[in-house]
Amino acid sequence: MPPHASATLPLPFPLDLDLTLGPLQHGPSDPTIRFGSDGVWRSARTPGGPATLRLRHEGDRLMAEAWGTGASWMIERVPALLGFDDRPETFKPVSRLLWDLHRHHAGLRLGRTGLVFHALLPTILEQKVPSVEAYASYARLVHALGEPAPGDAGLMLQPSPERLAATPYWAVHRFGIERRRFAVIQLAATRAARLEATVDLEPAEARRRLMTLPGIGPWSAAEVSAVAYGDRDVVSLGDYHLPHQVAWALGGEVRGTEARMLELLEPYRGHRARVIRLLTLGGIQAPRFGPRMRLRKIAAI
Repeated sequence: MPPHASATLPLPFPLDLDLTLGPLQHGPSDPTIRFGSDGVWRSARTPGGPATLRLRHEGDRLMAEAWGTGASWMIERVPALLGFDDRPETFKPVSRLLWDLHRHHAGLRLGRTGLVFHALLPTILEQKVPSVEAYASYARLVHALGEPAPGDAGLMLQPSPERLAATPYWAVHRFGIERRRFAVIQLAATRAARLEATVDLEPAEARRRLMTLPGIGPWSAAEVSAVAYGDRDVVSLGDYHLPHQVAWALGGEVRGTEARMLELLEPYRGHRARVIRLLTLGGIQAPRFGPRMRLRKIAAI
């Protein structure tokens, strides 16, 4: 099927699509995005309507194609999505580890989607549960309540806020979603239009407004801010593993507190989200001594 909108963009800098767009994928079975030899495919509900976007390299150029009523919206925001305004060359880490990670991931850029609810839905599902459990719940929810994305890529669209708000809890319990998280999702769905309006605010103010929504704390707001607002300095507070990861990587300390984490990240203010992304890409983890979070079988309760 011919695309409804397309663009060819010169690339005057290194760009690794997988590294840059990786945070948009919520588990290997995420039906809204696909990474392959034919490029990166992504679906979303945009202000212009549903759309599917395909991005691929062709020499030193980037080819962007989109399908659906939101195709033009998607194409116009490709530079923002891929962090064309990012300035990784201004990142000058003093840590040898960070310097090596930065050099080995030269194609990483931090962008923004401009789509708040799209980022918020999987983030809520990831609250206080193991990632593998949240990913499975998200995939099941999208397949059950979403709809096929435009084009013939085989992707699915997230369920619309209206569909989620009208869905009774019993219909999603079987996906491993307990009542508390679904109540937060439904409340966010009823305020989706107001949430989308926060993309025009400074990230700090946008996060503050997000946190006025019951059930959205600092961790959730930070996760959304990094993806939807392109906040390159945000740090996810309230994450169990992150303080230990940062303390181990930057201080050689097996365990860390949030205060110590922020102290170690302070020299990188303005790039703190990049530091955390690089540590994740490098597989840097503090030694684990305690038990892992137990998987729950919510659907069986």
